Amino acid sequence: MADEKKRNVKLIANNKKAYHDYFIMETYQAGIELTGTEVKSLRQGKCNLKDSFVRVENGEAYILNMHISPYEQGNIFNKDPMRNRRLLLHKYEINKLFGAVTREGLTVVPVKIYFYGSLVKVDIAIAKGKKLYDKRADIAEKTVRREAEREFRVRNM
Repeated sequence: MADEKKRNVKLIANNKKAYHDYFIMETYQAGIELTGTEVKSLRQGKCNLKDSFVRVENGEAYILNMHISPYEQGNIFNKDPMRNRRLLLHKYEINKLFGAVTREGLTVVPVKIYFYGSLVKVDIAIAKGKKLYDKRADIAEKTVRREAEREFRVRNM
C-alpha cells in the first residue's frame, strides 16, 4: 500500500540541449549521491545540466560536469560545485550503459533532475549524436508545427 501512494514530483532542471544535440534512445531513472548542502541548493533550483555527461568507471557510473551552486548559508560543508557525483544504479543497468558506450559508440547524457518525493533522481539517456542536417530538419519541423498551431488558433477564434 505504501508503494502505491503517489509521490510528489518537482522538476529541478531540464537538459534542453540534450534533446537538440542527440537522438534519445532509452532512458533510465537513477539516484544520485549528494551531500546535505547540495540537496539544499537543489531545493532552491540551482543546478545546471547543460554540458554534463555520464561515464562508467570501475563498475560505477558517475555524472561529470554537472554544476550545483554552493549553498548560500553553508560553510565548510559546501563541496566543489563541479565534482563528480556517483549515480545509484543496478549492476545490470551499469553494464548495459557500459556496453552501449563501448560497443555501439553511443553516449550517456542526463536529461533531467527532479525531486521524487524527498529523493533526488536523475533521468539519464542513452543517446546518439545528431548531425547538422538532422538538427536543421528538427528546427524546420518545429517551425511548421508552430505555424500550424498558430493558424488553428486564429481560425477557431
